[in-house]
Amino acid sequence: MTDKNLRIGVFVCDCGSNIAGTVDTEAVREYAAGLPGVVAAVRNKYTCADPGQVQIQLSIREHNLNRIVVASCSPATYEVIFRNCIAGAGLNPYLLEMANIREHCSWVTPGNGQAATEKAKRIVKVAVARAQWLIPQEEEQISVTDAALVVGGGVAGIQSALDLADSGHQVYLVEKEPSIGGIMAQLDKVYPDIECSI
Repeated sequence: MTDKNLRIGVFVCDCGSNIAGTVDTEAVREYAAGLPGVVAAVRNKYTCADPGQVQIQLSIREHNLNRIVVASCSPATYEVIFRNCIAGAGLNPYLLEMANIREHCSWVTPGNGQAATEKAKRIVKVAVARAQWLIPQEEEQISVTDAALVVGGGVAGIQSALDLADSGHQVYLVEKEPSIGGIMAQLDKVYPDIECSI
């Protein structure tokens, strides 16, 4: 994709005081608005809440955005929410880049708003640069069989194979030795009754 086709939207979240208590989120939004390819930069109090997600969807339609950068909290928790959000606006969910300015900025530099804000700007700049290289992805549907492979014909393997078969699965039991039974088959007698093991 060439630069002239990029239409990136950046959404900077206050996260209440979790981010905005340390980071000057308005300064980050203004900075993001001047980055190459960015055609919309919006600041929200809580981007992950319904009003914030509605704002993202409206901006996608209004500005014909084709890449989204959300500067907020950890993608480990919120990436799925924002992927679903942009998919709801008709944009491929993989055209999203997250910039973690809560855990990586505000929470690690308490009391130093200037340093946190400058770091947040750099993180957003990198996220915007990465967003330029995103391409739409399609999830493949792959059919699977409910057959099971059990490796090892010892007591545990045999019991596992029987339990799976009783549950209605086709089972393949594989043993490297010429007979099944594992170590149990090699024993002469077993405790506590001292009976024959076979």
